[in-house]
Amino acid sequence: KQIAMKLTPSNLNKYTMYKLPSAYFSGVRVKDLQTKSCEVTVGLNWFNKNPFKSMYFAVQAMAAELSTGALLMYQIQKLDKDISMLVAQNNSTYTKKAVGKITFTCVDGFAIEEAVAKAAFSGEGETIWVKSIGVDEKGDQVSEFNFLWTLKLKTKKK
Repeated sequence: KQIAMKLTPSNLNKYTMYKLPSAYFSGVRVKDLQTKSCEVTVGLNWFNKNPFKSMYFAVQAMAAELSTGALLMYQIQKLDKDISMLVAQNNSTYTKKAVGKITFTCVDGFAIEEAVAKAAFSGEGETIWVKSIGVDEKGDQVSEFNFLWTLKLKTKKK
């Protein structure tokens, strides 16, 4: 199967240390994972800042992607199916300098649950656009990311 560990924020953070080290060392951390939402934080530090004294856009993208990908992993694990997942497209908008601690939240869990179920039981590939919004400590939006995830049930090779 794809993921053997129980998906908790703590286990996902350990997972990033080994499987996504650039995210881990940039300070990206899963704070909350539930059926309908996932929250990921990252604080501005010397390692992830740009020359303009704000957070590098790619670090924001890693945190935003993890908030969507963790929800996909969660739903896949609930069904106990071997489903591949891959980002096919993404886009983003930046509305304010990202300084301090930024929280990325994806609340598309129910739509993700439906897409994963379709992929698992139809055997056909599925795609789903999911959104993650980044806000600063004042609650102001700093960025918005959209990811097109592809899902496909893995078939056994003969």
